[in-house]
Amino acid sequence: MGSRMLAFLAILALCSQALASDPSPLQDFCVAINDTESPVFVNGKFCKNPNYTTADDFFFSGLDKPGNTSNPVGSKVTPVNVMQLPGLNTLGISLVRIDYAPYGLNPPHTHPRATEVLVVLEGRLYVGFVTSNPDNRLFTKVLNKGDVFVFPEGLIHFQFNVGHTNAVAFAGLSSQNPGTITIANAVFGSKPPIKDDVLAKAFQVDKKVIDYLQAQFWMDNN
Repeated sequence: MGSRMLAFLAILALCSQALASDPSPLQDFCVAINDTESPVFVNGKFCKNPNYTTADDFFFSGLDKPGNTSNPVGSKVTPVNVMQLPGLNTLGISLVRIDYAPYGLNPPHTHPRATEVLVVLEGRLYVGFVTSNPDNRLFTKVLNKGDVFVFPEGLIHFQFNVGHTNAVAFAGLSSQNPGTITIANAVFGSKPPIKDDVLAKAFQVDKKVIDYLQAQFWMDNN
């Protein structure tokens, strides 16, 4: 393979990596605004006229308040992404607060558009992620107050409160709109449901097991 072809492939790889995350802004800011009358779809949000932008467009209040963990999984995610904070539009970053009841779980999930870095403020968390096929290698760690852990973009990950008291964590994500796919909810709670024949074969279990799981209420803690 010639040197020019190698150079071309290297540039192509770099461009592919660059396009894998939120695009870089072309101006100081682009405060998000919902334009319900526009027939055009955009990859993100329309920009508010900078002349009408105020400090409140870059402000969010409320992360000092704990989320309600009175639910089946015992956790609550409070997001601060472009939907809650319009000034994040085009900036490629967002934030969440996660509250955990004793033995509460943030169930296995993925963020299709973001890497996540998590820091524990209170409590003790067992965290981990699983690599892609074919290895499906599990990386885990028990985190204490002040500890930090990173979950690579797109990989299935989780956090479980292994302590007897409430736990709190904050996480930064490398997208203004990282998205969340909770694995159990997506597989067993899709609308319309995935055919039980498909899931029975995929999980190698009886269809009655699938029917039971699909009949459950799959709670979204986000």
